[in-house]
Amino acid sequence: MDHQSQDRSWVDRYWKSPDGLKLHYRDYPARNVEAAESRPPILCMHGLTRNARDFAVLAERLSQEWRVIVPEMRGRGESEYAKDSATYNPLTYVADVQALLAQEGIERFVAIGTSLGGLMTMMLAMVDNSKIAGAVLNDIGPEIDPEGIDRIREYVGQGRSYASWVHAARSLQEVHGSSHPAFDLEDWLEMAKRGMVVQQNGRIGFDYDMSIAEPFQHDDGAAPPDLWPALEALAGRPVLLVRGELSDLLSVQTLDSMLARLPGSTSVTVPQVGHAPLLEEPEAFAAIDALLDRIK
Repeated sequence: MDHQSQDRSWVDRYWKSPDGLKLHYRDYPARNVEAAESRPPILCMHGLTRNARDFAVLAERLSQEWRVIVPEMRGRGESEYAKDSATYNPLTYVADVQALLAQEGIERFVAIGTSLGGLMTMMLAMVDNSKIAGAVLNDIGPEIDPEGIDRIREYVGQGRSYASWVHAARSLQEVHGSSHPAFDLEDWLEMAKRGMVVQQNGRIGFDYDMSIAEPFQHDDGAAPPDLWPALEALAGRPVLLVRGELSDLLSVQTLDSMLARLPGSTSVTVPQVGHAPLLEEPEAFAAIDALLDRIK
């Protein structure tokens, strides 16, 4: 069933995973239908503990002339939680997205992937790169800095809850302050509302299944072992590599190697941001616009 209110630019829609879960996505129809008819849709894929709200600002902006689809991976947001926590892994997420593409009859798309979503983008390219019209990899590469993985392991799946949005915002600031040193309380409140919800007991908690942390705690659960061939599967397509200046997940050295292995790709470094840029910063907007101009 589709749900769209009068004042909203997206429709809530659903698809079934290969193992029978009901998964949710936001579908932003292009406002300029004529322009979008000749263009592939844009598929935005979120990070490990995130959901469709992460792309609200970007999707709103891009849906002027493109159809934008923002899936929520199993165990996040309005998507059903998995019965088996072992299925919380990149290979399963990719299979889930392939089921969505099949349902919608999508033969080609532009992928915008943040962190885990970027790993999925590379893996989708390795499966069938003819489907990918272009890609944005946000603060992720084939090699992940162990320091960043260790930091994520410290907070993922902790299941904390808070009495108020301000408490939630302050807690996020304590954990992620080094990634967003320029944020003020309003920004942290906005971040809290993206990643958390009011729970049944009235407290505020994270909008994901805490079990997603289980596979991630093992070395092979964070990312597949050798992703360089997956990155190289994007060769010949317009690719934008985004890095947060303060990132502890994507090193400058890895970014340079990625640019060398993908001739014709471009990169942008978002100042004063760690992992991961919101893709709402002026630098990110401009770089994404330039990439999409190459795809039109």
